[in-house]
Amino acid sequence: MKKRTPFRPDTQTLNKRAEAAAARRAAAGPPVRLHKALADAGLGSRREMEAWIAEGRVQVNGETAVIGQAVNAADVVKVGGRRVYLRPAAEKRVRVLVYHKPDGEIVSRADPQGRASVFDALPRIHGAKWIAIGRLDINTEGLLIFTTSGELANRLMHPRYEVEREYAVRVLGELGEAQQQALLEGVQLEDGPARLEKLEAAGGEGANRWWRVAVREGRNREVRRLFEAVGVTVSRLIRVRFGPVAMPPQLKRGQAWELDAGQVAELLKWAHLALPVRDKPSRPGHAPRKARGD
Repeated sequence: MKKRTPFRPDTQTLNKRAEAAAARRAAAGPPVRLHKALADAGLGSRREMEAWIAEGRVQVNGETAVIGQAVNAADVVKVGGRRVYLRPAAEKRVRVLVYHKPDGEIVSRADPQGRASVFDALPRIHGAKWIAIGRLDINTEGLLIFTTSGELANRLMHPRYEVEREYAVRVLGELGEAQQQALLEGVQLEDGPARLEKLEAAGGEGANRWWRVAVREGRNREVRRLFEAVGVTVSRLIRVRFGPVAMPPQLKRGQAWELDAGQVAELLKWAHLALPVRDKPSRPGHAPRKARGD
């Protein structure tokens, strides 16, 4: 049998292949840090992605990834052996949900005790993952924001941006002038000094009094601990606003709504983030619609 001669592409073919590869790299966009690219793909927060990389769960072009590595959409990235497709930022669709968390739910996907999770109520999506923006403890209710954009989540959560969170607080008993002044000027907690940005009386009678407060940090149980530090017990805590996003008055406990394209565009503009070409709003933001799955 006649032996086949191996195919050797000519110079013109090689040049065309090189040009095509260069075009693909250019179309893939500039390289970004791997943990940011994975977060933007909707797999989780940047901190979670850094942990995955450190644990050796991520591969880039067949090799174990390292923290700080840069990638773009032309690279073959796998997490746990499964391919993750990194699209250029301009092609990514940003989705945002607002959810009215009831008392008794945890902000976690897995719980050894089997307690109800806020993620149980969210619609399923393909090719992305809902990222919780901030947390609320099991006894706190109110506004939670979820997004598929790691970049938006980082802009809202990172301490350096000091995004304001507003709460409705019900306390037992009176809050004297000296206590109010201490809360506004700052008190010492076990993890450092803290204070309220705003403190306004909001009615109530008898032993139960309501206040509207705001903080610029996301420390664990910060509002409750601030009131405890001045000798007052919080009996109910409801988050009503996170940055520019307020909880819609018609949103009932356990209900999620998805922001429309106009509202998402306004939120990205506030965060100084580019609007993906896929998310061009059809009209200005209006009343939210019920969340849906794909």
